[in-house]
Amino acid sequence: MKKHQSAALKILKDTLSFQTSKRSLAVSAACISLGLGLSSHANAYHEDNSTPQTSDRAQMNTTPTLATLTNFQKNAPFMYSSGLPDASHLSLLKEEGVTHVIDLIPGNRASEILTTSELGLDYFNVPVDWEGPTLANFLNYAAFMQSVDIEEDKVLTHCKLNWRGAAFTYLYRINVLGESEQAAKKDLMAIWHPNPTWYAFMNDVISHYNEVNGKQVAMSFEAAAPESH
Repeated sequence: MKKHQSAALKILKDTLSFQTSKRSLAVSAACISLGLGLSSHANAYHEDNSTPQTSDRAQMNTTPTLATLTNFQKNAPFMYSSGLPDASHLSLLKEEGVTHVIDLIPGNRASEILTTSELGLDYFNVPVDWEGPTLANFLNYAAFMQSVDIEEDKVLTHCKLNWRGAAFTYLYRINVLGESEQAAKKDLMAIWHPNPTWYAFMNDVISHYNEVNGKQVAMSFEAAAPESH
């Protein structure tokens, strides 16, 4: 009888030990998963190193909509902006009346050039370095925008997450279209708060147009605090 009891106790101890080990492994896995999630979030500050958050939803959606297009905005009747669109988004935008696409992403853009060509959309690339946007970049963008017939055509300005795009459309609205800075700022801040590099660039653009137009347009916000490491 004692032998049977000893055996039963040994089995019970072994079972409890196994269950405890399983719980420890589960807790460790959860901690690792949480750590990876926090690390991914920290990297999202840099647009070029970020992945659009809606990409998984877009893949899961059997019927793509503009709601799955990252940070999509209608900034004016003829003027839209967004993160990186795929072919289905571009097709939907064409149905919305978009005729021109301005791509602010540098590098090899062959895939998008082909897609827009197949859809019959006019494509224009202004390669903007995330770490060093320039006045020349914006003047190039503005020159193309001003060539568009705003009564007949619509333009999509896009980058990867619409951080570049939001800054460019904000600047175009207040400097070229003469819109209220407060109204344009509302759309900008809904996407992101420009960091010191981009704030300085935006200030340079505004100073240029103030000198040309004899105006005193100014940003009603300060730069975001630099990212701490």
